[in-house]
Amino acid sequence: MKIIFPHHRIHVIDINHKSCLLLLKFRQYMKIALGHYIETNIIFRVALVILISTIVPGCSNGSFKIKNVVKTDIDMIADSHLNEMNVLMQELMIKLYKRNPRELEKRPGETIESRVAQTFNMNRPLIFEELDNKQVIDAMLLCFDQKFTGDRVFAVMAGLVGMIRYSYNNLPEFYMLDFLDEQKLNNSARNIEILVWRLSNKKDENENLFLLTNGVDGNISNLSFERIFGKMIAIQDMMASVVSGRTNRTINNVVKSVTSASFLPIGL
Repeated sequence: MKIIFPHHRIHVIDINHKSCLLLLKFRQYMKIALGHYIETNIIFRVALVILISTIVPGCSNGSFKIKNVVKTDIDMIADSHLNEMNVLMQELMIKLYKRNPRELEKRPGETIESRVAQTFNMNRPLIFEELDNKQVIDAMLLCFDQKFTGDRVFAVMAGLVGMIRYSYNNLPEFYMLDFLDEQKLNNSARNIEILVWRLSNKKDENENLFLLTNGVDGNISNLSFERIFGKMIAIQDMMASVVSGRTNRTINNVVKSVTSASFLPIGL
């Protein structure tokens, strides 16, 4: 069963009828008792969780988790955005390997499928000995390191996926008491822009691009990579805007040229 509190847009799921009625009554009591403070997200959320922790154990089995009870609209938006980012990043990784088959050949026995599985395994941190245990931005930078002899696609994707994870606080799903940082989300979007420029312009000592992305076949331009990156940037910017609107905090937009900018911090 799912019910919606119109004024606060709290979606309550997987609760039996009796619990739902109790939650509705609680909302009325909260409005009377707290007056204008009911509009404060923190107060409403904490109070609701206290109620749930009281009534849920008596009407459900021991495997029930309180966090599974409520989601706000923003939690659902975050779920959707993160899922879409993972889909796009997997598509990007596959395309990079197909465009740069020599990178996969550096790791005998590996396949595109095995590399994708390693990168998108949520049950382990993205720390790999072949990348000198470097993470996030440091892992991405390996792709453009002249001395690095390993799989550059794996390096850039392990770093990119790790960065996106950190921008969503390493959470696979979002609930009422989870909060995101709009600056991390914004910085990750800017970093994707910087990464796109480097992939298109950074060359090795032989004047070859470290990794091939967009290309031109005769008079036909292949801009499929650009479209994927564009979608990723838009998703992160939109999520940053949504979170900023919720917290009333201003995003610090650092104005730098991507041609000279360093990657922005995300936080580990």
